[in-house]
Amino acid sequence: MDWNWFLFSFEGRISRAKIWLAAFIWFTTVFSCMTIFTWVVAGFLRASGNDSHFVSSKTIHPAFYLLGLPLLVIAVLLFAATVIKRLHDRDKRGLWFAVLFIAPRLLDNRGDRLDNPLLASLASGLGLGLSVWCFVELFCLRGTKGPNRFGLDPLAPIAPTAPVDTWPRWDQQSELEFVPYSASAQSSLTTSSPPAGPHVKRRHD
Repeated sequence: MDWNWFLFSFEGRISRAKIWLAAFIWFTTVFSCMTIFTWVVAGFLRASGNDSHFVSSKTIHPAFYLLGLPLLVIAVLLFAATVIKRLHDRDKRGLWFAVLFIAPRLLDNRGDRLDNPLLASLASGLGLGLSVWCFVELFCLRGTKGPNRFGLDPLAPIAPTAPVDTWPRWDQQSELEFVPYSASAQSSLTTSSPPAGPHVKRRHD
């Protein structure tokens, strides 16, 4: 498998099994990056004499966040690329990424700010429904059978290829040579001499 295409390309399609593998890579990458980042920051705080403080937004200088910015960009790129390829497998455009991931967060935030309990509950319920639909759409439902506008079916069986015949073949043109017949006077008197005309001569003769 081409890992560069699988993790960072926005073209093509991936199956349900591949999106589960991608989810494992997401969480492993994020957890590892957060752990390393916390250790690095804790080491700086300990070296500066602030080892008695917990690592939090109050104890971390804003410059430290710049260290984690490249890791955050890589994680977001990995997440978006694999999700969009899975949406392609469901014959949906990449714009559905905003509907399935951004809209639920906006609805939840909007629900927390509403004074009307009914509207707040409605917004939160709609956001929860989109989140459930996102999980079912990406991790549970099969993709389009056969090729679609985004590529070939990743679950389609691979057609077997015919074995290559490596046995050397006899090249008649290189082995045979047509030469004009020329008979000597003595051979022309014998009964076993061939009739006049072109004859076939082998290369190794």
